[in-house]
Amino acid sequence: MASSPPTTLAYIAALTERIILSTATTLITTTDPVRIAEDYAQLQHLAGGRVDLMLGRGNTGPVYEWFGQDPQQGVPLAFENYALLRRLWREEVVDWEGEFRTPLRRFTATPRPMDGVPPFVWHGSVRSPEMAEQAGKYGDGFFAHHIFWPVWHTRQMVRTYRECFEKHGHGAADQAIVGLGGHIFMSRRSQDAVRQFRPYFDNAPLYGKGLPLEDFMRQTPLTVGSPQEVIERTLTFRNYVGDYQRQLFLIDHAGLPLKTVLEQLDLLGTILPTLRQEFAARKPAHVPDAPTHQTLLTANSTTIGANHPTPAPAVEIAGR
Repeated sequence: MASSPPTTLAYIAALTERIILSTATTLITTTDPVRIAEDYAQLQHLAGGRVDLMLGRGNTGPVYEWFGQDPQQGVPLAFENYALLRRLWREEVVDWEGEFRTPLRRFTATPRPMDGVPPFVWHGSVRSPEMAEQAGKYGDGFFAHHIFWPVWHTRQMVRTYRECFEKHGHGAADQAIVGLGGHIFMSRRSQDAVRQFRPYFDNAPLYGKGLPLEDFMRQTPLTVGSPQEVIERTLTFRNYVGDYQRQLFLIDHAGLPLKTVLEQLDLLGTILPTLRQEFAARKPAHVPDAPTHQTLLTANSTTIGANHPTPAPAVEIAGR
C-alpha cells in the first residue's frame, strides 16, 4: 500500500510519458479537501495533465477514527468534503463554512489546476447508492467496485448512477462515464489456475471460510482460469452495466507472493491488446471515451468561446 499516493504517482509521472495516472481510491472522508485540492493540482502539473482522481467514502471503520472522524457520518462527510473540493478547484478565492472542518476565509488553493481544468473525478463505491447519485449529480465518473459482490448489485449501482447522470442534464444515461473493477487469476491452462489459486482463496480473510471457489466465481466477477477465459468473462460485463470506459483488475490479492503477482502482470499484458480491441469494436459511436485533460480542456475552451466570442481578461487569465 502506498501511504502517500500523490508522492508515488509523482515519481511514476517522472518516469513515464503517456500513461494516465490515477488513484484506486482517495478517501474524501478522511483526507482534508484542501490537501486533496493542492496535492493533486500539483501532481497534475508535474504529470503534464496525465492525472485523474478516484474518490471513495471508505469501507473500513477504524480508518475514520485514525483521522478523527466518525464512521457514522461517512455519507454527509463525503458530500460536504467533495462540495468544498469542487469549489477549491473552480474558484480563485473561497469563503466557506461547514459542519466537519474549520471555516475558510478568503482562501486560495495553490497551485491552481493546470490550464484552469481540474483533474477528472471518479466516485468509487462498494455499496453506497448515495455515492452513485453524487457522481450522477455532478456529471463525474462512477466506478463500481464490482469485486466480492454479486452481479445484480453492480447492475443496480450503475443503473442508479446512469439515471442521475441523465436526470441532471449531463447527457443520455448510456453516455455516462462508468468504470468497473474485477479480480482475476490466470494460468495458461484453466485447471492449473484453479489448482494454484485455491489455497490462497481458502485462506484469504475476504474470501475464505465461506463459499467454495467455484460457487464464488459463479456469483461474483472473480475469474480464475486461462487468459482466454478472462477475456471472455470480462467482455460479458457490458451485458449488465452497458458500455463502459474503464476496467481495473485486482491482481495483488489473497496473499499472493510477489513472484506470483509479477507473473500475473505478465499474463495480463498478453490479454490487454485483445481487450482494448474488443472494447473499441463494441462501443457505439455515441458513447464517449473517458475524459482526459486534453478533452476537458477542449470542451472548456469550446464552452468559453460560445459564451464569450470576444475573450475577456478573466478568460485569458484562466487560459494561462
